[in-house]
Amino acid sequence: MAHILAPSSQLQAKVSIKNASYARPLPAKLGSLAFKPGCNKASVRTSTNFRVFTVRAANGTINRMEDLLNLDVTPYTNKVIAEYIWIGGSGIDVRSKSRTISKPVEHPSELPKWNYDGSSTGQAPGEDSEVILYPQAIFKDPFRGGNNILVICDTYTPAGEPIPTNKRAKAAEIFSNQKVIDEVPWYGIEQEYTLLQTNVKWPLGWPVGGYPGPQGPYYCAAGADKSFGRDISDAHYKACLYAGINISGTNGEVMPGQWEYQVGPSVGIEAGDHIWASRYILERITEQAGVVLSLDPKPIQGDWNGAGCHTNYSTKSMREEGGFDVIKKAILNLSLRHKEHISAYGEGNERRLTGRHETASIDQFSWGVANRGCSVRVGRETEKQGKGYLEDRRPASNMDPYVVTALLAETTILWEPTLEAEALAAQKLALKV
Repeated sequence: MAHILAPSSQLQAKVSIKNASYARPLPAKLGSLAFKPGCNKASVRTSTNFRVFTVRAANGTINRMEDLLNLDVTPYTNKVIAEYIWIGGSGIDVRSKSRTISKPVEHPSELPKWNYDGSSTGQAPGEDSEVILYPQAIFKDPFRGGNNILVICDTYTPAGEPIPTNKRAKAAEIFSNQKVIDEVPWYGIEQEYTLLQTNVKWPLGWPVGGYPGPQGPYYCAAGADKSFGRDISDAHYKACLYAGINISGTNGEVMPGQWEYQVGPSVGIEAGDHIWASRYILERITEQAGVVLSLDPKPIQGDWNGAGCHTNYSTKSMREEGGFDVIKKAILNLSLRHKEHISAYGEGNERRLTGRHETASIDQFSWGVANRGCSVRVGRETEKQGKGYLEDRRPASNMDPYVVTALLAETTILWEPTLEAEALAAQKLALKV
């Protein structure tokens, strides 16, 4: 595997899996410990004076701590570890903590509610700090393996009211509407992200304080001078498949040090659950690799691409014969609610949606066939077949998938503009509906 380029003061991260089956969890640490020649034992002292001992065995170096971290306890106990995951006070940070469950479970309803200190996450005052976690979705834990699980939760007051940062509750209401259920909304979400060097917060593979060559050679490229962070992308891909996340692909992006993965097609609320679970796994993998994950929509100013979260969307009516007319009607509705969507599509998006670098202007709605400089793109194949899907290219990389997916369904299925507004929009966009 290719090495991840980082400053010499950092540990170069790599994934090393020996004789591993698909069912094994990810290694506890994506790295290796160096030994002095001729030494059979070495120790590493951390800032907390904790010693990690390593010994040399016939089959190479074995880290005893890693052995314990990777230990599968399934043969010894029926209990499992459940990692409860929720969204923190910023609306983009993921938090988690672990608890023991007495037996394996298959559905979130089998799990107990839990609580946490909301005053420490910016979600509750100190004098009334308890926030309640409601389990909503379960995934296999790729880090602990066995029967252990990751649990996506949303957050409520002790009285059972969703707290302000709980966007899942509102999305669940929209997706439970019968009109939305009948349309079976599909989502394919393209999550872009940037890998940063830990101490300097500068993109992976870039010279510290400097810049690489101009964009062009890096998109979907191979080679140590063009691809930075492939091990992280590959580890994340496999971990998501193991977890049961509906990840469908990955690729290197236009800006060096930037990557993308795709999740979908997913139906309804599942799209948000899978994106948040995949983000959590990516945070954990970059943590182990000693690399910082950034979802900033424009991490580097200048002639560099930003990071988006393009959302491909279709309904049952769009996918059936005559669906292109339904798509055009949806585009009309989206144009009429452009400001509402932009305000919900991620913080800092104005730095990305400039009309350059494969984006449309944030101030003006546009659509086109195969045009990546538009707000909404329709593929050539959709136009040719007269049915298919649309791609909303406006969401930023730090968008909340619960908000974006629910808003798309609301605007295109539940919301109806006035005939006058619709006619004016159709004329402006040159849409015949």
